[in-house]
Amino acid sequence: MSGIDADVFGGRMPSGAGDFAIETHGITPVPEANRFGRPWRLASVWFAPNLTMTAVFTGTLGSTLGLGFTTGFIVALVGTILGSLPPAYLSTWGPKTGAGQLPLARLPFGKTVVLPGLVQWLGSIAWDALVGLFGGEALAELTGLPFWLAVVLVLVLQCLLGVFGYAVIHRVQAVMSAVLVVAFVALAVKVVLDHPITFTNEATGGDFAGAVVLFSTITLSLAISWAPYAADFSRYLPVDTKPARVFWFTLLGLVASYALGEGIGLALGSALGDQTAAGVSQLVGGGAVGGLALLVIALAAVSSNAMNDYSGSLALQTVGVRLRRPVSAVVVTVLAFVLILWMHSGDLSAKFENVLLFVSYWIPPFLGVVVPDWLRRTKGGRRFEISAELGKPTRSWAALVAFLVGFAAAVPFMNTTVYTGPVAAALHGADLAYYAGFVVSLVAYLLLRAGKKVDLQ
Repeated sequence: MSGIDADVFGGRMPSGAGDFAIETHGITPVPEANRFGRPWRLASVWFAPNLTMTAVFTGTLGSTLGLGFTTGFIVALVGTILGSLPPAYLSTWGPKTGAGQLPLARLPFGKTVVLPGLVQWLGSIAWDALVGLFGGEALAELTGLPFWLAVVLVLVLQCLLGVFGYAVIHRVQAVMSAVLVVAFVALAVKVVLDHPITFTNEATGGDFAGAVVLFSTITLSLAISWAPYAADFSRYLPVDTKPARVFWFTLLGLVASYALGEGIGLALGSALGDQTAAGVSQLVGGGAVGGLALLVIALAAVSSNAMNDYSGSLALQTVGVRLRRPVSAVVVTVLAFVLILWMHSGDLSAKFENVLLFVSYWIPPFLGVVVPDWLRRTKGGRRFEISAELGKPTRSWAALVAFLVGFAAAVPFMNTTVYTGPVAAALHGADLAYYAGFVVSLVAYLLLRAGKKVDLQ
């Protein structure tokens, strides 16, 4: 980065885990002298933001597709593990470089990173809406406030966390992990004791096979959506942090939270319907306990969306928008408010599934470019000067073309209520778009890069 860029994209960095002043530092790599923290903190960083009503509502989609609890839970677990592997792996890049995930994408993409950067920025807004919707609903149910005003309060709180940045987010997620695990385990016990759980699969034959694949894809999409965020929340870790510890703590946080949340959703099935927050309050008996459940849902939305605002601010800077990181975090929050109001009107279930799938379809083609590029640069333990590489004013058409070709190849395999590709339709709704996008993008990038050297420092 040039000196002028550093004025906008640099800024104040936290001095340690207890430094809760506003972090103005943006996408410039964090110097080794400013690193701190332990990798075990990543378990709570990735646990708390995912134990939300978004995970619970995702679980209910399994019963909607005709899957019983046992089958649905196994399918959800497989999909979650597959989807969690990429963010767990990408998280190991943070300590090695001190850079966030989208800024690191400049290595293969160069200036053409504008496209994936914009998609990630829009994706962070969509995730704000998915999670904030349930948080606003819970707060409205708890306080009697109009829905729009409750949403505003949730968004203001999450925006404050996103503005304060890395150290505050890490601390809040540690506290929220303890609160959420108690609350959701209590909810799980309540569900098991008081709610009839359906173990029989209603779907049969080809429809059953299609439902299994589609539900695994839906749960995969939820976990893999964190891949473009991964290194953002490990970039301050010391450079000598062991990659294996970063990988396993990240994986643990993701899988444990989704397994619990989606398991509850599967057990509840259609009982929640569209009014998830009100449904949870009623399931736990209403009254003070129901009010506490609503409060937990709202707080969970705040802690989760703080990460969306933080990463969205880094993505916007990666595109080249010259806004300080705290300001761009505010922009993400404001735009999410409009999307939440749209999702709250009409068929929530269909909109939820569509947004969930659409905001992640681009990620496998993205991985098909950034992963082989990283492996090539670091082959044999080689290291390179990250600041010099990120500052090169180049355009990588190979990366952009492979990314677009991979996404185009995924289209026939997609299955949403807005569009169902011919392959998905022939396979009884089975959605294989994520796998097709990754494989085609990977092959295309390797072919386009064949015979070309990657500059190493």
